[in-house]
Amino acid sequence: MQKVNIIWFRRDLRLEDNTALSHALRSEIPVLPIFIFDKNILDKLEDKSDRRVAFIHSVLNEMQQKLLKLGASLEVYYGTPLEIFKSLVNKYQVEQVFTNHDYEPYALEREKLITQLLENHQARLVTFKDQVIFEKNEVIKDDGSPYTIFTPYSRKWKATLQEEHLQYFDTQKYFNNFFQQADFAIPSLQSMGFNEVEKSFPSKSLDEELVKKYADQRNFPAIEGTSKLGIHLRFGTISIRELARKSRGLSETFLNELIWRDFYHMILFHFPQVGQYKAFRQVYDTIEWRKNEDEFERWCNGLTGYPIVDAGMRELNATGFMHNRVRMIVASFLTKHLLIDWRWGEAYFAQKLLDFDLAANNGGWQWAAGSGCDAAPYFRIFNPYLQTQKFDPKLEYIKKWVPEFQEFSYPAPIVVHEDARKRCLEVYGKALKK
Repeated sequence: MQKVNIIWFRRDLRLEDNTALSHALRSEIPVLPIFIFDKNILDKLEDKSDRRVAFIHSVLNEMQQKLLKLGASLEVYYGTPLEIFKSLVNKYQVEQVFTNHDYEPYALEREKLITQLLENHQARLVTFKDQVIFEKNEVIKDDGSPYTIFTPYSRKWKATLQEEHLQYFDTQKYFNNFFQQADFAIPSLQSMGFNEVEKSFPSKSLDEELVKKYADQRNFPAIEGTSKLGIHLRFGTISIRELARKSRGLSETFLNELIWRDFYHMILFHFPQVGQYKAFRQVYDTIEWRKNEDEFERWCNGLTGYPIVDAGMRELNATGFMHNRVRMIVASFLTKHLLIDWRWGEAYFAQKLLDFDLAANNGGWQWAAGSGCDAAPYFRIFNPYLQTQKFDPKLEYIKKWVPEFQEFSYPAPIVVHEDARKRCLEVYGKALKK
């Protein structure tokens, strides 16, 4: 039986500057690369044309082409990780399985099962930090407690940062340590119950001119002022360290966006209840949300009668992307204008966003609802008209996504802003006085 170490790719789909892969390849045992299309995750996806699955599939094929040139092959499976690893330990003499940290509740449960299985076969799972710069307890207050406010966290983050934290892991010089084997066929999308979709995805190259102008342009959805690298960070097709290295001297504002990712992953680690969709501030779980499915449906479909809100939702539904400023506007509208539970909106974003990430999505929605760490106070209620005047003054973004907004066919506003604001303050105020 062939002795191997395994590199288990999950949300780190690249062969360059990959922490776990670097450690695996430096061992003296041939390294077998694997990826598992996890049935426990995929079977819950209702949209069988999910572009995220197609993105992963496309990236795996690119990785496979590189590996085949090295005489190696990525073994790609569709199944439950436990069953796949049972077959792997029977097929190979597995010494160690290398993988990078994942912080989400399901991933941690999955790791417990795999760890136990491997130990039963005299093997072990070793994991590494890769998708963030700092994690867990690496940036904490002087008294040892976690930060819950972003600004002091970011100051400590920057003060803690050393060159070693942005280390480049040179995997390429160890590529001859991959296990040599013939092409292992990647399961087709159809064999897993998914459809082929149009495969145009944002570029993963960093536009330095865009980064330099980021602070001035990032809030205007009609401008191509954001990097759209979210999907690449989510699935690890680009190294967070590379982005931090490149952006550090170009834009403090852009670097802060990377720090927000670390912040929310730190929050998920220290306050795991948010991963179970409980309010960070528990008192907010007493709010009497309106369970109005018709209004929620209109919000989902971009038919609220508020053009900036509808434009955002239509952009999301059509592309899997929504500009970050507009994400805040539509989230505030759902939770405060319509008084619909933030969890409904969070779940809808989880279905639709190409860059969906539990820690950041949960953090953003709880921020909008007022229930999260470092959240906007509950009485801060975005006025969609003022947000439009400020961030889409020429209505370019709205005209692109809601061309009929001045026609009779366009629906009347679902709620009057002033009335909605008053209702929100009353309902929130009542709950928070308990």
